[in-house]
Amino acid sequence: MKSKSIIYNFFTDDDFLRFSRKIKEVEKYTSGEIRICIKEFRKFNERKKDLRALAEKEFYKLNMHNTRDKTGILFYLLLGERKFYILADEGINSKVEQDTWDKLRDEIQLIFMEGKFSEGILHCIEKAGEILSKYFPIKPDDTNELSNKIVLD
Repeated sequence: MKSKSIIYNFFTDDDFLRFSRKIKEVEKYTSGEIRICIKEFRKFNERKKDLRALAEKEFYKLNMHNTRDKTGILFYLLLGERKFYILADEGINSKVEQDTWDKLRDEIQLIFMEGKFSEGILHCIEKAGEILSKYFPIKPDDTNELSNKIVLD
């Protein structure tokens, strides 16, 4: 098993539980499906890919494109480079501009710059939940289509 030493310089197991609980909490109000992927470093064969391409690869690997209404959204964090990307599926993109997610990403990066990594992720989940609940309120027949478990790589 690969060491998660860098990840644990930023987050604890309790943080991951808090993130999962926060996702569960906000998904009570939206049909959006939030996932978080935290990677330490790029793989050698990914070194020339941009951050969006890396997020897209993870998005498809996690089957986030298979939600009923195309309402998956991925928070992709590349710790080794201190980079963060928010990737939403086409259902969300049909109503929410990428600029909205870019502004949220910039907010989070400011919080990260203060060394408040857990707070940044929790803020991101909360804000995304507010945005998603406005455009994609919970439906009576909604089910949790994707795991709330944090993906570490």
